[in-house]
Amino acid sequence: MSLNCKQRVSLILTLLSGIVLIVGCDLKKETQFTGKTMGTTYHVKVVSNYFARVSHLEKKIKMCLDGINHSLSTYQKDSEISRFNSIENTTKSFHTTKDFFGVMNMGRKLYELTEGAWDGTIDPLVNLWGFGRSGTKYEIPAKSEIETKLAQVGFDKIDFLPDQMLKKRNSSVKVDLASIAKGYGVDKVADLLRKNQLTDFLVEIGGEVYAKGRRKDGRKWRVGINKPHKDAPIDAVYAIIELEDKGFATSGDYRNFIEITGKRYSHVIDPKTGRPVDNGVVSVSILADTCALADGLATAIMVMGPDAGQTLLNRLDSVEGMILAINSYGSLKEYPSKGFQAFRSLN
Repeated sequence: MSLNCKQRVSLILTLLSGIVLIVGCDLKKETQFTGKTMGTTYHVKVVSNYFARVSHLEKKIKMCLDGINHSLSTYQKDSEISRFNSIENTTKSFHTTKDFFGVMNMGRKLYELTEGAWDGTIDPLVNLWGFGRSGTKYEIPAKSEIETKLAQVGFDKIDFLPDQMLKKRNSSVKVDLASIAKGYGVDKVADLLRKNQLTDFLVEIGGEVYAKGRRKDGRKWRVGINKPHKDAPIDAVYAIIELEDKGFATSGDYRNFIEITGKRYSHVIDPKTGRPVDNGVVSVSILADTCALADGLATAIMVMGPDAGQTLLNRLDSVEGMILAINSYGSLKEYPSKGFQAFRSLN
């Protein structure tokens, strides 16, 4: 059967339309958004169809993070957390926003899960030892000072009431959620991207990460665990992990510590003793379903130590991690959970 000129043109246009459609579906682009928040920086990578418009997300991401920062920043006197901390009346209830109540609920979960190893009310002890906003001190606090501050510590001294209400049991209790705030911010940005029908992205705030889907090249997202040594370059990698639909966070004490009369004191304070931990742990890396959970667990396991921390990791569903500790011989020892996987090469 022969085709006339019009039929040939129609057929060619149909075939070309099909080719354009196929190419358009397969062609991907990566867009990056960066900025500052919570005293650090954020990086968001979004993989989308080449023809998709994603520039509007930049403003939405910034507004999302600005809102969280205004809620959780202890540096802002009018922030929600600062207003809660200023309450001295233990009969007064405090009505919270959804964000603040959500982070506090995560804190309560972590406090119970780790049997108090994570405690968002530990700030008085952090400041006493010189690791807070008042700057570094180079003297060991007196036992009486530590005991006084310990009486002000305890996340269980806060009551959670209906309708997003909170109430203090102790007027001296003050909350600092820095150990999960960045992770929570990561999760909120990830939720924002999901609501905009995006399926492939990576969100990072100050080293805390959530990755969904795949990279532009179709491979899993990769993040590195820093070498846990005070003299190592900031970008020196100890191990690499692959992420897909997971949050990731690392805590360490190899750069933040003080030395008094030749003895090193970690910035990680045990909420039960009021003193810096001395358990050999130098780094904890956690993968979990949310970045906030990974963030909090990494902090808590720094306190718990390698054996108790590893036991907790192996008990939790959908959570993996690796603890790095210095053994009695001065060598680095790994304490991975049963399902943790990492590799040493970029290939």
